[in-house]
Formats: sequence, structure tokens, C-alpha cells
Amino acid sequence: MRILYIDCDSLRPDHLGCYGYHRDTSPTIDSLAADGRRFTNYYVSDAPCLPSRTAYFTGRFGFHTGAINHRGINADIRHQGAARGDSMEGPFRTLPRAFRNEGYQTTLISPFPQRHGAFHVVDGFDEWCDTGGGGTERAEVVYPYAEQWLDEHATEEDWYLHVNFWDPHTPYDTPEEYGNPFADDPAPEFPDEATIQEHYDSYGPHSAQDLHHGYLAGRGAPNLERTPDEIASRADFERWIDGYDVGIRYMDDFIARLFEQLKAAGVFEETLIVLTADHGENQGELNVYGDHQTADDKTCRVPLIVRGPDVEPGVDDDLHYHLDFTRTLCELAGGHPAPGWDGQSFADAIIEGTSQGRDALVLGQAAWACQRAARWDRWLLIRTYHDGWKDFAPLELYDLSDDPHETTDLSEERPDIVEEGLAILARWEGERHLEAATGNAGGNPDGPRALIDPLFEVIEEGGPAYMRGNMDTYTERLRATGREEFADDIERRDGIVSLSNDTVESR
Repeated sequence: MRILYIDCDSLRPDHLGCYGYHRDTSPTIDSLAADGRRFTNYYVSDAPCLPSRTAYFTGRFGFHTGAINHRGINADIRHQGAARGDSMEGPFRTLPRAFRNEGYQTTLISPFPQRHGAFHVVDGFDEWCDTGGGGTERAEVVYPYAEQWLDEHATEEDWYLHVNFWDPHTPYDTPEEYGNPFADDPAPEFPDEATIQEHYDSYGPHSAQDLHHGYLAGRGAPNLERTPDEIASRADFERWIDGYDVGIRYMDDFIARLFEQLKAAGVFEETLIVLTADHGENQGELNVYGDHQTADDKTCRVPLIVRGPDVEPGVDDDLHYHLDFTRTLCELAGGHPAPGWDGQSFADAIIEGTSQGRDALVLGQAAWACQRAARWDRWLLIRTYHDGWKDFAPLELYDLSDDPHETTDLSEERPDIVEEGLAILARWEGERHLEAATGNAGGNPDGPRALIDPLFEVIEEGGPAYMRGNMDTYTERLRATGREEFADDIERRDGIVSLSNDTVESR
């Protein structure tokens, strides 16, 4: 089998036409979905970038690998301990290694291992092509690597090619000569003017007034034509979201070129094509613009489109983890999933269209905040332990069917649903602890720190990655912009959130 895996950084599904978006951002992706199977409730277990890709390549929850942050001890996979052999072959082998074991040629085209020091994801790849920009390179830089590889190998049997595009990720820097295909198209209705003003008067990294990463680190805003310095009005938001959507359309053009190359080689119909993302992107939800800082629906839900031999076209609305796809893809390729993977296969859902979803999911975030969320039925319950210097309550409940942009916290109105969500979280955490103690699924009792919940290691070590070392610069900005009370609160609590919340003080 030939497998082309297209990994689109920061791509939220509801900005694609095939997921109902009103702008024509994705004609090539839409055509793929029309002939393939599209998944509407597909979530990364661990966000953002490093935790997500680690979970996919290893098939294991971040709870078991420990890799849930972008810095510190939890940016690396925990050692296997005495059970480690003389290679990484064994019960915790990666998906690329499982492919190699079946005779597949495996290639990764991405700067991701260098960008995040995540060299564990390279294990099992015959070839790794670093596109050189550390995640800032546009599609015209990435595509030639894939073009050359397909020129040389497209007609060969049994390969897995993983191509990573970054254009939907900030900074939005599509070439100016590309123009704006959406200049005459209305922007999404959310957020409205009143919501933007409320956000602007609040605080938090990548919030409306603190839009760019540079504000957190004391550098200010980048000088980019496509992005405003802040979002103080609908006009600012429209310019901002145009930048995001144009990046998607620009990337889509180069995906089209990949497909044309497969067609020219006569192997398009025989190739299993997967299109997905490492995480989504908040665009105003929870007052986060153009980033992926939460364990919510918009950060953790990603597109999944699968097209190819034996795939049953249609739509799947069941709940799935992306690490479930690790086992699924291995089975579809005729491989042998590793016994140490956490995921459950939904291969029959792809081949036969049967229902193989989960009853509930638990989503995690530890690079920008420390959160876990339960996702079930129509509900999302977020439990915050470290708020990442944002205005988050310890518990927030959202009805995603009626409120997809998470504007109305129902936790006070629906204590019965809150208790149901807390029970899901408690059950999930208990199961992971038991696996860690017994060596079932992704658990490994031989490994150092195996029985410690990594979320609390992050808090003990100093908190989410991007809070470390930035308190002085960010509180200085808050005071300079008339938001002294928020600066005082950050210095008092350093983001720690208790359910009682009246006794929390900074360490």
C-alpha cells in the first residue's frame, strides 16, 4: 500500500468547505472529502504540537509517555527503564517503525523534530527531510521536497510519506502577491463587536489586546501586512481571519499539486491519502486568537479525511482519538500494532462504514495552560489547574451543539452535567494510573516516574512552557496598558487555580 499522510499544522475543521465553511478555502481538500470518509468528531488526546505528534507516532497517551509540555522534563518521552532493549523495537515501538517492520519505505518531510527537539518522532523513518524554517516555512518551500520524493518513488510499492505544511500557523505570512481571495467574502460572524470589546478589556497571551507572542515575551508585534497589532474591532478581526483563511487556501493549492503528481504517475487511485492536523486553532474562543492554548473543542478537534482503496465514502460522527488512528492505519496497511499502544482501531469504520467510536474522550493541554477536559455527547467540561494567565474558572461547561464557540459557561446552571463530566475525568485518570501500575495498554511500570501524573509534574516544575521566564515582561505590559489588577493577580497566583480559589497564592 502507498500512504500519503498530509499533516496541516493548526488547521481547524470548520474553516474547510467540506466541514461547512462558507468561504472557498479548500477546494482540493473538499474534493478529497467528497470521495473519501470524513470524520467530524476527531480529537487529539494531547495538545498542542509536541504532545499531539508524540501521541500519534507512539500511539500512547501523554499520561503514559510523559510528553505533554514544550519545555522541561515533560517535553521528552519517559525512559522505558530496565525493559528497554538495544533498540526501540518492542511493545512501545513507533508507528513508522511498525511500518518498517512490514517492509515499508518511510519518509518524514518536516522541520518539527528540530523545532521542538522532538527527535523521538524520527524513530522508524528511513529518511527525514528537514525543510529548514523551523515551522515558519511556507508551502512553496515544503512542496519541492515532496515533489522530488514522489518523482523518485511514487510508483514503488509500500511507502509511507508524511508531509507537514505550516501555512495555517501564525505568523500569517502568505506571499503578498497571492492577494486575498476572500476580500469580498464576509468573515465569520463570531466574534461580534461586543465580544471583541469584552476580550480586549480582559487579558491573556494571544488575547484580543495581547494578540502576538511577542507581547508575552516583551518583543511587541511582528511587522506583517496580513495581521493587525491587536484586535480592537470587527475590522481588525476580519483582517486577522483573512490571514488565516488565505494561508489555508495557499496550502490547498500545493496539496493539489501533490495530487496531480500522483495522478501523473498513475497511482492516485491506489494511494491511501490521509489529511489531518496536529491540533486546531482558537480564533476568539475563550479569548485566544490564532493559537492553541486550551484543552477545548477548537484546539483539540481536527479534521480527518481518508480516501483510497477500500475506503467507504461518507461521514463519521463518532468520537475518536487521533491515537486511535495510529492503530487503525497500521491495520489498514497490513501491519502489526504494538502491544504498548493505547489506541483502539476503527478500521471497520473506514472500510465498512460501521460505528466504532468511543463514548467519551479526555483531552489534555500543558504547554500553554494545565487543563483536562471531558468531551461526551454534546458536552465539554474543562477542568483548569493552571490557567496560563488567562481568565479561566476552575470548571467550565459548554454545550457544543448550541454554543460551538464556547461563549456561555453552564457549570452553575447544570451541576448534574458537571458531575457527569468530573466522573468521566476521574474514571479516565484512574484507568491510566492502573495501566501505569500493571503494564497494560500504554503503561510501563518499569519506567522512572511511571506512576506520576505528568500534568502535576508540569505544575511542580514551573508551569506551562510559555509562562516560564515571562512573568515580568507580561505583567509590565499589563500595567502599561491599564490592566494593573490582572498583573497583580498573575503575580499572586501564577496561574494556579483551585476549586475553592480563595486561598491560592503564588509559590
